[in-house]
Amino acid sequence: MTEDLETPRKPRVGELTFDEPRRRKPPRHLADLTAAERREAVVALGLPAFRADQVSRHYFTRLSNDPSEWSDVPAAQRDQIATELTPALMSPVRELTCDEGMTRKTVWRLFDGALVESVLMRYPGRVTMCVSSQAGCGMNCPFCATGQAGLTRNMSTAEIVEQVVAGARTIASGVVPGGPARVSNVVFMGMGEPMANYKSVVGAVRRLVEKSPGGLGMSARGITVSTVGLVPRMHELATEGLPVTLALSLHAPDDELRDTLVPVNTRWKVTEVLDAAWDYARITGRRVSIEYALIKDVNDQAWRAELLAKRLRGKLVHVNLIPLNPTPGSKWTASRPEDEREFVRRLEAGGVAVTVRDTRGREIDGACGQLAAAE
Repeated sequence: MTEDLETPRKPRVGELTFDEPRRRKPPRHLADLTAAERREAVVALGLPAFRADQVSRHYFTRLSNDPSEWSDVPAAQRDQIATELTPALMSPVRELTCDEGMTRKTVWRLFDGALVESVLMRYPGRVTMCVSSQAGCGMNCPFCATGQAGLTRNMSTAEIVEQVVAGARTIASGVVPGGPARVSNVVFMGMGEPMANYKSVVGAVRRLVEKSPGGLGMSARGITVSTVGLVPRMHELATEGLPVTLALSLHAPDDELRDTLVPVNTRWKVTEVLDAAWDYARITGRRVSIEYALIKDVNDQAWRAELLAKRLRGKLVHVNLIPLNPTPGSKWTASRPEDEREFVRRLEAGGVAVTVRDTRGREIDGACGQLAAAE
């Protein structure tokens, strides 16, 4: 029986819980709704159903939520539709840039005052948005700024999508060096545990991949959904028919250390989490990404690299090593360069594909949760 992680219940003593505090729901937005539901909403206003497709095209294709720009919608109807289907979801609090303007991190204030972050990163040939799925996080990983802040609430589908649309507006406006472009990749690696907000995250992915006017028309293969290892949701994602990349934040190949670094490991151990990842790869045909933050003198020993290689050998997998982006006041910091190189060498010797992630944004508090915490 699949465990429902979204059903509130009283936790047992010592048990991890993924329930969020009860709060007011964000306003309904067209990005929360399917194409059919949008038409029903417009008809309920006494307007023709096709107005829903028009407004959806303005939002997803023309990237406009300003009703004064909706020239194909009668002026008398614009404000009414905008109020019902495109309410303001978030406002920018702070934006920092680095990498000569190619990396832009934004702190957003949601309707209830909760703070989240998104990052736009332009690379040669692609534009990636890193988005948040929760305000805060309940996973309590000790080296993560967001995890230490705790969970405020889940984000709605539309709040997640709006981060991508806002990034698309920015890159289309030409303010990022290199000229106008499109967002080609989205990674759910910002604040929050995506699988603990499963319904909204899957809804957001569907909006991202649906063709105009239903959504942004992105390729599912350009979308990565991360998880610390919520096994029931990993199995469920494999059945959604969405060939996104699954990124498993492993961070340790042994239960003894992972119980500390990723507390959810006390519920689902390394073997069970990896089995769910291999099940995802088998069903979808998609290579799984293993995320591994290298932490000085904690998880970067050569023997752990060999154990990791042993666990991954022969699987449809790629290891993404992440030099830890330290947070202020934390005892955790990135591995020594020589230890990082040896870790890579041991993985490659074990027949495992591995890369070291480009560490962008360190000078603008790039680790997720740092700017929101500062605010």
